[in-house]
Amino acid sequence: MSGVPRSSSRANGYGDERPRMTSSNVGGYSSKHERQEGRGGPPPSLSGSFQASLGHKRSASGNPRPISMAAAEERRYEERKITERTYEAQVDRIVPRTASPEKIQRRSAPGERKPADVPRQKSAEWRPKDSKSDGAQAPWNPQVTLRPHTTAPLASRVSIPPLASTVPNAPQPTPLGELSLDVQEAAIVEDLLFAFMGYEGQYIRFAKGYDPTEERDRLSGPGFRILPGLDPSLHDLATSMLKMATYYSALEAFVDVQSRDEFGAVNHALCAAVRRYLQDYIVMIAELETQFLTSDTFTVHVLNIHTLPTSHLMLQLYSLAQKLLQKNGLLDDESDEEDDDEVEDYDKVIERLTEGGDLMPGNMTAKKLCKGGVVLDVVTERLESMAGDPAARTLLTSLLRDASKPYMSMLNEWLHHGAIRDPHSEFLIKEQKSIKRERLEQDYTDEYWERRYTIRDKEVPPQLKGVKEKVLLAGKYLNVVRECGGVDVSKVVADVPTTFDDSRFLENVNSAYAHANASLMQLLVTTHALPARLRSLKHYFFLNPSDYFSHFMELGNPELKKPIKSVNTGKLQYLLDLILRQPGSVVSLDPFKEDVKVEMNEVTLIKSLQRVVNITGIEQGEALQPLSNQPVEADKNATGYTSLQFDYAVPFPVSLVIGRKTIWRYQVLFRYLFSLRYLESQLSSAWHIHTQGVSWAHKSSDRELERWKRRVWTLRARMLTWVQQLLYFCTAEVIEPNWSKFMSRLNEGSENGEGSGSSRTVDELMQDHVDFLDTCLKECMLTNSKLLKIHAKLMLTCTMFATYIKFLTQELDKIDPDLSGGTKPPGMTNVQWRRFQADRAAAASRSGNKDGSCNNNPDASVLSADDVEARFRNLNDLIRKWEFNFGRHLQILLDALNHYAATETVVLLSLCARLSTVNQGTEFTGLKADEDSMSAI
Repeated sequence: MSGVPRSSSRANGYGDERPRMTSSNVGGYSSKHERQEGRGGPPPSLSGSFQASLGHKRSASGNPRPISMAAAEERRYEERKITERTYEAQVDRIVPRTASPEKIQRRSAPGERKPADVPRQKSAEWRPKDSKSDGAQAPWNPQVTLRPHTTAPLASRVSIPPLASTVPNAPQPTPLGELSLDVQEAAIVEDLLFAFMGYEGQYIRFAKGYDPTEERDRLSGPGFRILPGLDPSLHDLATSMLKMATYYSALEAFVDVQSRDEFGAVNHALCAAVRRYLQDYIVMIAELETQFLTSDTFTVHVLNIHTLPTSHLMLQLYSLAQKLLQKNGLLDDESDEEDDDEVEDYDKVIERLTEGGDLMPGNMTAKKLCKGGVVLDVVTERLESMAGDPAARTLLTSLLRDASKPYMSMLNEWLHHGAIRDPHSEFLIKEQKSIKRERLEQDYTDEYWERRYTIRDKEVPPQLKGVKEKVLLAGKYLNVVRECGGVDVSKVVADVPTTFDDSRFLENVNSAYAHANASLMQLLVTTHALPARLRSLKHYFFLNPSDYFSHFMELGNPELKKPIKSVNTGKLQYLLDLILRQPGSVVSLDPFKEDVKVEMNEVTLIKSLQRVVNITGIEQGEALQPLSNQPVEADKNATGYTSLQFDYAVPFPVSLVIGRKTIWRYQVLFRYLFSLRYLESQLSSAWHIHTQGVSWAHKSSDRELERWKRRVWTLRARMLTWVQQLLYFCTAEVIEPNWSKFMSRLNEGSENGEGSGSSRTVDELMQDHVDFLDTCLKECMLTNSKLLKIHAKLMLTCTMFATYIKFLTQELDKIDPDLSGGTKPPGMTNVQWRRFQADRAAAASRSGNKDGSCNNNPDASVLSADDVEARFRNLNDLIRKWEFNFGRHLQILLDALNHYAATETVVLLSLCARLSTVNQGTEFTGLKADEDSMSAI
């Protein structure tokens, strides 16, 4: 009690001895039977010094203070009621604690020690026969020890004193009912001062059931009980004031617990602020005790008036502390509903332990640990609810200001340096240090950008909930710039707000966000030439311009025709590098041509797309698994043409915008365009054979054969028209317009300065890039499983037709009567005839080498009429089958395009108009595909 001894005097006649007794033996007692038995004895003879002590209260300085005569008379009357044995016991307790010279001499003289023993013998004779002797009692020897160290550096390590109820054979004070009102009041005031400090008094004890060794009891605060016999008015006042004693004891335990290391810097700052209030509280108690010892008018009512404001503030601190302890799980929540909501998720516990986590010490788990933004949220919520109370508002505002200082320090470090200094994991931004930028080369899910830094949504302070996305992006942007050497980490940012109540708080967040965005945008657009990178991607993946690629297909044709396992990728890479460096082409001036790589993908395009579009049940925030990690069956008939794809190496930080996820989209579009270009080249080769080949150019004398050739020409033209219209639609009406929109938005964002409020962010740029690619995929019909199936069947029909052109030419040579003989048919020039004979001889030699024989006689290959008829019938059936499959699937495609153009993508209408002419003049003209065929597809 700020240095004041516990043995302060009472206001009764024996007040100088009674507190000293209780301070030596707190909670001591004597049986009621002994007090009644000793009342009939004669009053003791009082020494002069003891009688003088009855006339004053002892002040804090030890000087006597006179009291009124009425009070003295009343105290003399009280003295007569004291039994001799009780007085003897009191004197015996006073002797070893009194420092007067007279008693020191008495204590040092050996001959005078025996009279001091006489009262003890007499007192022993007065004991009841059934009571035990002093020698038979177990000695009570309480000792003060030091408790083990905790992670709270300022926590008290002194052992908890024993309860008064545990002291053996301690004498009891005079019952309150035997004291006058003034003496009761003086005794209760002194006990209240002890209780305010967290100790028991003579008449005020801890409530039954309170165990100070239990952490939960200490955190809840002790209840107090007053011994019976106190005046009702004094009892009511004392009971109301004892609540403040409960608050103080609970707050002391709260500060010791919440100051542990695992509760974080915000809790530590809050506890430091509470500790300052408790220090002021102790100073107030010391001042009240001084007034009690020196003022004759200091009563329970005066004490109540002095403690009312402090009691109200302590109540606010206590309520806040209890709320935080309930959130930490250290105290039981009174709300059953919250208990039901906070049932521990055992799956999350197992996951946390699997990841190397652990249960927190004490009675709480990591799930219930209340720190950081949650603490600030509780303080802010309490402040809003108590806004109508000026004193509580001032107190909670001060607590919020002090508790937010370490949080603001972390926030400023994140906003202005892009770094996180959060040893206790209490900041609203969570950093996954295991995700490093070296994994960007294999990251198909943008894991580095989206999961390296994330928001702890449940731990965001209310002051930051409106700007939490800006806080996240500002730090992420600066982190990228810092890793590229664009931020001086050692530089201290001056003149920044340090608390939440600073008027510049939101301005600081917005300005830091604008600066970080402008810095990263400048780094990407200017330093690392992002627009030039995107144009380079367009050259290689969208085949714009395609002159270099046509040359590459010509040079690489021998390799690309091989099965995929026989393709020499290194040779193709060499050919591509050779073509890209050839002067005169646009790509030769590309500074990033070294980043293009040739690779083979064993999974066909249609199969990989169907796997992607058929994925269902992806949870929010869950990323698509990369193709390389999913088991898939490779196409056994895959060749270099069906498996070719480009890869593109992108350095950091451009890889944030052009990541593996976007590269995969580029590769899908490239493979789709390349498949159309390859099919177009096959059909163009068929057209070349039909126009330059002698077998097809010669007008046969067989009219049925001529009609059959015209059907082949017509089918080839329809297929070529379909491929060319589809290729034109994808490049000129889908990719090019969307590319122009995307680049205009990019240029708009890069032209706006840092101070422009309409400047675009890097995340918006990344989203625009992904949206551009997704729009291209959707409008190119690569995200709809039904359209993919129809497209696959059409592509397969066209590919089989183009592949069988040589077979049809050989069959035509055998069944044409004008060409099967050895004489030149009429209408054919000599040059054509010689070329035809040379081609037939070469074909015969190749077939002879395969058969092991060589036959150059043309007449030997002449077929009979029945064979010719059978072969012609087979060819006719083959063409009819191709015509039906192509026309039917094309009509299904047109119907599906009309449907999706009306419901999803309007741009498909132009493709429907272009392709509608392909089926004109056929049996499918103007027909709608039946529902059975549509469902089958």
